[in-house]
Amino acid sequence: MKTLSQYQSFCKYVVCTMALCFVVGSVSAKEPTKFGPDKKTFDKAQQKAINFLRNSQLDDGSWTSPKAPGISALVLNSLMQNGVKVDDPTIVKGLKRLEDYIQKDGGIYYPKGNHLNYETCIALIALNAANKDGRYTKTIKNAENFLRGLQWDKGEGAKTTDPAFGGGGYGKHQRPDMSNTQFLVEALKTAGVKADDTAMKNALIFVSRAQNLESEHNNTKFAAKINDGGFYYTPAAGGETKAGITDNGGLRSYASMTYAGLKSMIYAGLTKDDIRVKSAYKWIQKNYTLETNKGVGLQGLYYYYHTFAKALDIFGKDIVVDSKGKKHDWRKELAEKLFSLQKPNGSWINKADRWNEGDPSLVTAFSLMALKHCEPPKKTKNPK
Repeated sequence: MKTLSQYQSFCKYVVCTMALCFVVGSVSAKEPTKFGPDKKTFDKAQQKAINFLRNSQLDDGSWTSPKAPGISALVLNSLMQNGVKVDDPTIVKGLKRLEDYIQKDGGIYYPKGNHLNYETCIALIALNAANKDGRYTKTIKNAENFLRGLQWDKGEGAKTTDPAFGGGGYGKHQRPDMSNTQFLVEALKTAGVKADDTAMKNALIFVSRAQNLESEHNNTKFAAKINDGGFYYTPAAGGETKAGITDNGGLRSYASMTYAGLKSMIYAGLTKDDIRVKSAYKWIQKNYTLETNKGVGLQGLYYYYHTFAKALDIFGKDIVVDSKGKKHDWRKELAEKLFSLQKPNGSWINKADRWNEGDPSLVTAFSLMALKHCEPPKKTKNPK
């Protein structure tokens, strides 16, 4: 069983060969192209991971620790995303335990912990996936309202000029960051909150300021120091990055936060034509890799894989053309990377045990959710 301190470490940080035919420099639409991983290999890896998570469930219905509802919610979500039914005994037992963390204030969290935003966001997403009969509708709405109350806005006395404005932090009055904020935005989106909602608009203000991009949307002191379009951890409270600081005081971009930024911008309603989206994708093209979480090495690698997969999936890119012109069937490449890293018992684990990625239940949940976004399509289609 993992300790609470290890779980807190996680929360503090707390996703076939392409054949292209060119005619006058453009992609031909004459022949559909198969992409994604081999289905048999995919199915085998998926089932092994599901079996591992079934077997690693604790007697009380949780995973890792009764003090870690965020991890339990991630596992539940990964299983349901990958076809495990809501009435499956593992899911039933896990949901019953998760319900124990529903608080009177609407949040869903371990009451003696300090990770109200993370845990409530992840639990909301899991309960929404299980809400087939409407039994969690009220709970989801209450959780949404709770998250709105946590968001840094005028209710916390924050002015729109404050770099913290619009972001999500660990709990009440705690400095917001991109990791908490990406979960906040996804949870709000899951709850049905539209892009024109004030909470989403405010979140986009924060997200835009966490990007290394000087624009009308970002006038922080860090905006122009690097200006590469990537994202870092937070512009709030003096700014912080996990990837180091440049000689001129710039906060270096890194992969997991850049994909988190791209995903959040899309959920918040930005289109591919927006300069913020274009610049983030340009960073991705220049820094495309699955060998590391670019900027921080192997740290947070599986968090990165999950965020990478979800961001590119909702972005609608089947093929990523990197800055050197190489075409990447990212679904195939990520799936094959995950296949190669999977343990014989079906789990994954990160040898760089930071942010709790030494916990196989957490890392397997991240990997299984990432795999879902790599799933081979039922029909072939032309790549985008």
